[in-house]
Amino acid sequence: MKKIILITIAALISFYSFAQDSTGKKLTKKERRSDEQKRRNALLKQNEEGVLSFAKHTAGGVQLRTNGYGAFLELGRSRSARWTNLYVLEITEIKHRKEEKSSGQAFFSNSFVFGKINNFYQAKLGFGQQYVFGQKGNKNGVAVLGIVQGGLSLGLLKPYYVKERSGADVKYDSKDSLQFLSPSEITGGSGFTKGWNELKVKPGAYVKAALRFDFGRYNESIQALEIGISLDYYASKIPQLVYSAPSSMFFQGHVAFVFGKRK
Repeated sequence: MKKIILITIAALISFYSFAQDSTGKKLTKKERRSDEQKRRNALLKQNEEGVLSFAKHTAGGVQLRTNGYGAFLELGRSRSARWTNLYVLEITEIKHRKEEKSSGQAFFSNSFVFGKINNFYQAKLGFGQQYVFGQKGNKNGVAVLGIVQGGLSLGLLKPYYVKERSGADVKYDSKDSLQFLSPSEITGGSGFTKGWNELKVKPGAYVKAALRFDFGRYNESIQALEIGISLDYYASKIPQLVYSAPSSMFFQGHVAFVFGKRK
């Protein structure tokens, strides 16, 4: 019995020593290359199968909207093979559908929009969900993703200035507002930098829905076209043009190009 116990203990010690040697020793250069090659092969196989399976992603995009333009930054955190949480920062501008640009009267003057009261920008912070409707199928395929999001929208109103013949800058509610509404007295726009020190903030909220078509060749990178709609609502009405009633609700469509990385 004593011999059996001693043999068993010796065997356990030998096994433990072997395990320590096999797991604790440093990998050789050849072994590291082999592990790296296995990792690459796994990624290639995943690319060939067209499966989007990552823990997180970072993406950005530019968008053309039916009433303006915008850009956004998006952070994604995967919940499962199909669902991803989205955290979004978006900067946009809404232009009034009746805006018409006129050329300045002087040779070097800026063009201007007659009767425009404010530039209307939006800074949005949102949370959303992304759902994978269909994987790529192969490395040349297209993944179809559905996106819904919503959150806080801060409307930023910057007074719109024009230059009169005397060289002065005038806006709609200034003491010289009569010149603001006299086309013959306007020589051009005052430029983008004028009026930022008079910015007004209008709180609001937004919701957005979109379909994203990811055609990137490699699953680690994001190259996609997004088509969607959104609705913005503000607590007070937004004055944009002199001869048009202000509104607190804005509905628009958009097309965006999205690019980024997955990990």
